Parts: sequence; structure tokens; C-alpha cells
Amino acid sequence: MKIAYILNTYPQPSHSFIRREIHALEAQGHDIYRIAMRPSAAALVDPLDQAEDAKTEHVLAQGAAQLGRALFRVLRSDAAAFFSAAKVALDLGAASESSRTRHLIYLAEACYVLERCNAEGITHMHAHFGTNAAAVAMLAHLLGGPEYSFTVHGPEEFDAPRALSLGTKMHHAAFTVAISNFGRSQLCRWAAAEDWDRIKVVHCGIEPARFGDPAPLPKGPRRVVSIGRFVEQKGQLLLIDALAKTEDPDLHLTLLGDGELRGMIEARIAQHGLQSRVSLPGWVDEARVRSELAAAHGFVMPSFAEGLPMVIMEAMAAARPVIATYIAGTPELVQDGKTGWMVPAGDADALAGALDDLAQATPQKLTKMGEAGRVRALARHDVAVEAAKLASHMR
Repeated sequence: MKIAYILNTYPQPSHSFIRREIHALEAQGHDIYRIAMRPSAAALVDPLDQAEDAKTEHVLAQGAAQLGRALFRVLRSDAAAFFSAAKVALDLGAASESSRTRHLIYLAEACYVLERCNAEGITHMHAHFGTNAAAVAMLAHLLGGPEYSFTVHGPEEFDAPRALSLGTKMHHAAFTVAISNFGRSQLCRWAAAEDWDRIKVVHCGIEPARFGDPAPLPKGPRRVVSIGRFVEQKGQLLLIDALAKTEDPDLHLTLLGDGELRGMIEARIAQHGLQSRVSLPGWVDEARVRSELAAAHGFVMPSFAEGLPMVIMEAMAAARPVIATYIAGTPELVQDGKTGWMVPAGDADALAGALDDLAQATPQKLTKMGEAGRVRALARHDVAVEAAKLASHMR
């Protein structure tokens, strides 16, 4: 198949799962055309992201005049389809927290995407996230383009399902993908019952070949690593509070990532006097992520809201026990007491207790947990297997 991936901002450092899925589909013989509305505003430090950027066409970079010309060409070609799609765009704008004008811009983007898909011979469009990329794919389809599907990750889509018109987008889609059974259950809340059979579960995947024999647990003081954007939902501020409550003064935390809360996180670290126990390297490439996991005794994900974090899969594939919260699809992967520890979201005392349990556990127990997690992650989240599922739904 020749598939267009319709994306909002791509590539981004936090969206490596999309890149892996694309590469897996290409390895299976499919031709992937990448088209994003805009490039990332963040610096791309990973060479793989930089290579993806060079392969991606960015719609808004074409300029308003180019989009306007595409709109008028589509209008002249099929006025009935154009005005039908325009009505849907206006209805979406009325339901959303943004304006009708913004959704008319999505319509212009869809006209450009339609022309590019026709020129490239695209047979199917797939979007990630139920936000504007899914809207553009839907409108391009209603204008006469190929069928489309989209993957919903959460939690943002679940925070505003009506504003995003998820039901409408799912109704017009050939199918919709959830990344966990929990995610599918939430989509069923907003889809018409007759559309439920077209809501599929396809997990995000990891590349098993990148996770050879895991490094043995390091010697010395216990170390944990956490990876993610520095935003409220990831819970890093609570994690700092929990670290301050732990019993082991040598337990060290590395926070990989960056974002708008960096200043607040640094202030919270200073407030607790934890400067010597917390490292903040910023965004790093995949090789550095693997080296940080190898240097750690465990991985911690204190999120308040999630879909199903890729970094948990990667930590488990690296045979590291995981501390995570009982939210969204995470309990479908992490097994409390077997592959790590599960704690209630937002509970600093429970999180501190899990960190203490990890710090006090024997190397043998941590190794056994890590091995069980590795088996589970590789069995459930092989990107080649999941990409093949996605392709079968597209067919």
C-alpha cells in the first residue's frame, strides 16, 4: 500500500513511537508519505528525528497563497463535495473550543493534502491523535480523498472528546485505533454504538532488535530514571516530593526530558535540598536513553494522566523494574509485584514507599522483576507485529 501519514507537528522528540511505526510499515513493503502541518519547535537532537524531518513535507511551510490556490482548485473541481466538507468543518468549529475560522484553515490544509495524496497515488491516510491531524484527514476524505484512520492515544483526547468531535471523526473513518483496551473503552463512550466494531486496539511498539541482552544491574547506590516532557500530567513535581520522603539518602533520580515546568522542577529540587540526588540532562537521543536505563536499577513514571507510555515499554524491554501509577492503559502492561510496583496517582507517600521498596529490594528480586517485565514487553509490543495489525486493518 501507499500510505500517507497525516500529522500535526512531526517529528518531535516525544513522538518516536510514530517514527518506529512508520519504519516498521516501510520494512514490510509499504510506501509511506509523511505530511505534517508544521515542524517541531524543539531542537531535534536525535539523528533519527533529523532524518525524519528531511523526509516530511510541512503543509504550513507552503504559505497561505499556496493553500488558497489548492482550496480554489478543489472548489472548482467538485463544488458539492467542497461545500459538504465545509459544512462539516464549520460544525466541528462550532463544537470545539477553537473558532470556525480555524476549522476553515483545516479545510484549506485538507485541500492541499488531498492534492498531494492524489499526486502521490495514496491509497490510505492515517493520522495520529484525534486532534487537528484527524480533522484534516477526515476533511480530505470528504473532499474525495482516500479512506482514513487515526490513532487515539490520550489523555488529551479524553479530556475534550466533545470539543474534538471524536464521534464525528470516528464515524467517517474506515476505522479508529486505540492503543490499549482502556483507550478503546473510552472511545466507545463517544462513538455511536454502530461504530464500535471499527474501533481497533493496536499497541504502540518497540523494536526488539534494539534491546539485546540486557545490561546487568549496576553496583553501588540505587539509581532510578524517569523520562518525559516536563508538564503537569507527567507528575515530576510529585516525584521530587516523594524522593524527599524516601529513607535512602543515596537514592539518585535522573529526569530525562524538558519542558515548561523545568524551572518549577529545579525550584522544587532546591526547596528539598536534593541537588546532589537529582540529574536533569534534558532531551537526549535513544542511545543515551538506553545507557541511562542500563545505569539504573529501575524506572519510575509518576503520571497523573497517560495513554500507554512508550518509555515504560522501553524500560521493561531493558529488564528494569517499573514504578508506575494506576491510570489509563498502564495496568494492562505493568503487573504489581511481578514486573514492578503500581501506586495510586497523586499519592506522594505511596510513591515514596515504592521507591523505598526498590531501594531495599535485593538485586535478585530486581533482576527477576526486570526479566519478567522484559518478556511481557517484548511479547505485547513488538512494533513489527503491531504494524502488521495496523496494515491489515487498512487493507
